Amino acid sequence: MRVLLLGGVSESLHIARRLGPGHLYSLAGLGRIPTDLHCAVRVGGYGGAEGLAGFMRQEAITLVVDATHPYAAQMSRNAVEACAATRVPCWALRRPGWQPQAGDHWRAVSGWNELTAALGGFARPFFTLGREPLAHLGEIPAEQYWTLRCLDPHPGNERCRVIGARGPFVLEDERALFQAQGFDVLVSKNSGSGATEPKLQVARELGLPVLMLARPELPKADREFDVTAALLAALAELGALIDR
Repeated sequence: MRVLLLGGVSESLHIARRLGPGHLYSLAGLGRIPTDLHCAVRVGGYGGAEGLAGFMRQEAITLVVDATHPYAAQMSRNAVEACAATRVPCWALRRPGWQPQAGDHWRAVSGWNELTAALGGFARPFFTLGREPLAHLGEIPAEQYWTLRCLDPHPGNERCRVIGARGPFVLEDERALFQAQGFDVLVSKNSGSGATEPKLQVARELGLPVLMLARPELPKADREFDVTAALLAALAELGALIDR
């Protein structure tokens, strides 16, 4: 039994901390690298589905667990394709998305062009999409000032501030940020993470609109779990976990 855990969400680190020696925790390279694990850690890409399949054969992987971000659709597709090629089971943690509540004003957008069109009329958007908006800093309309939040600090420009910060985010801190910056619209992915959900509560309290980037369609895995505990229980049945 040799598990390859593809990480990308906070739950994946929780799983990795329970994996025993001989298993692998794989990270794309963004963020901090954990040093308190019993399993091995691999950092970097694979070169697509074919490269991942080759790695799996080389390392004698017998189970892949896809715990990547809900928007990392290409990696999920690579995982399913590589598992099919190697006849290795693919399990996936599919975190449920947020659902709008009373008082929410959400608008779904399907991509960058639709998003920027929907921003017309707003002056101070708050982007929480990760690094993607950094490639568009030269396109900011004269009437807008952007605030971007992503994992690591990056230079902005005269019409953009970039905040490097990592969740979990505290409700009171989010309230203070929204008040200080005077945001008039929130731009978000529907990650479903409790660590980043407070921004939605603040937008609800202030009556601000939210432009929500639609989730990509993900491939069907052999087994899918919507909560971490169920996935951990299944791994425990296989003997892949260490005792706490």
